Amino acid sequence: MNTTENTETTAMTNRRLAGFLLTVRTWAAGLREDDRGDVPGWVMITLMSAMLVAGLMVIAGDALKTLFEQAISQVAP
Repeated sequence: MNTTENTETTAMTNRRLAGFLLTVRTWAAGLREDDRGDVPGWVMITLMSAMLVAGLMVIAGDALKTLFEQAISQVAP
């Protein structure tokens, strides 16, 4: 391989690498923007989940407690 071919190969490799890095950078920037999310939506989901757990505890708390105690008593030390 002569010097001209080596230089052309290096230049082509550098262009491919630069294109790849630009693609990755663009993709990562898009993730960063999409990752911010919808804060009020996440707050609503969190509150709804907490209310669901609280509701289950009110409705089935005694049954869940009994079920848990039975399961724990069957575990060997």
